[in-house]
Amino acid sequence: MIATLERYFEFDSLHTNWRTEILAGLTTFVTMAYIIFVNPAILSQTGMPAAGVMTATCVSAGFASILMGAYARYPIALAPGMGLNAYFTYSVVKGMGVSWQTALGAVFLSGIAFLLLTLAGVREKLVSSLPRELYSAVAVGIGLFIALIGFRNAGLVVSDPNTGLALGNLRSAGPALALGGLVLAAGLEARKVRGSLLIAIAAATALSLALGLTRFEPRTPGFAEMFSTFGALDIRGAWGLGLAEIVLAFLFVDLFDNLGTLVGVTKKAGLLSASGSIPRVDRILTADSVATIAGSLAGTSTVVSYIESTAGLVAGGRSGVTAIVTGLLFLASIAAAPLAGLIPAFATAPALILVGAAMASHAAEIEWRDIATALPAFVTIVAIPFTFSIANGIALGFSSFALVRLLAGRGREVSPLLYVLTALFAARFVWLGRG
Repeated sequence: MIATLERYFEFDSLHTNWRTEILAGLTTFVTMAYIIFVNPAILSQTGMPAAGVMTATCVSAGFASILMGAYARYPIALAPGMGLNAYFTYSVVKGMGVSWQTALGAVFLSGIAFLLLTLAGVREKLVSSLPRELYSAVAVGIGLFIALIGFRNAGLVVSDPNTGLALGNLRSAGPALALGGLVLAAGLEARKVRGSLLIAIAAATALSLALGLTRFEPRTPGFAEMFSTFGALDIRGAWGLGLAEIVLAFLFVDLFDNLGTLVGVTKKAGLLSASGSIPRVDRILTADSVATIAGSLAGTSTVVSYIESTAGLVAGGRSGVTAIVTGLLFLASIAAAPLAGLIPAFATAPALILVGAAMASHAAEIEWRDIATALPAFVTIVAIPFTFSIANGIALGFSSFALVRLLAGRGREVSPLLYVLTALFAARFVWLGRG
């Protein structure tokens, strides 16, 4: 049995073993375990029960990672994506007044669309028709979006009637603890300490308890509460409201996010083929789309591949066993559900800010000396946080990309599909008057 598994996961050709794979899976889990607490902190602001979201987070991450490891045989772990959970909460539910059940229905539809595109073999055609020059800009914009939410949750940035935003009261305990957690997480990260974000969240929460800012009333949530988000999605409502734009936003960001993660992880692991292609890419994408569908059924926003998977690669992980171990640890973390309401928003804020900082590094990949690329990239980057919407940033950035190149006499560099999308984006803005 063991020998059969080793052959299936190609241990010999990948020069790995069980001990290495298990330690790598543990390393990946510790690096991305912060999502267990951050995701409920964000999604619960929609009215979703925190304990239910935490359970859904653990179940979806566990299922998705195991599926990726067993089916696609890659050391890539998955969990609800940062950025997409913020878009779900602040843009769709709070911004558009859509119920969280209906928003989950839109996530489900985006997963179905992703799966159909993958099975039909048109996903790569769709991706190739969109401006790769803006992939990095979308990542940077989402990073700023996440960081802004982190600063607001920490109380470091507050609303101001005159300037829109202003610096918060740094003498207050919440902002002070958030700053301390941010410095601690960054320092640990600089020293390559695994689980730096998780340690910072735990430290800020412990100090909050010690200062009386948070009260811990230990109780074990019942089965109904822990699984309160399961099957709560409203697919008919999402379809009936015609939330095509929201579905496309979930779909596009999932496509971009996965492209960057897949390239980064496979390069790091040395798993690219001689031609530079990714072996079994269809299985990877199928696993990812099924994970999003399963996540929406469990009660969480879009599930994506995590770039934190590279931590497991550094620890030596090369096969799908790494992802399977990570997934099993996520499932075991369901026992942490009683802590769902304990973690204050300012304690998870440093994780949001640091994730945003990491995503901002993609700005170096943009060709800033070419104004036909620089302007659309800049518009994309600033529009996402300034309009508090990933969809608006994509619409404005992609449209400006097509129009600037057309006016510059470089219209042939733009795919026909992007011109169609630009026309639709323009019609949307004219019809609605706003995002």
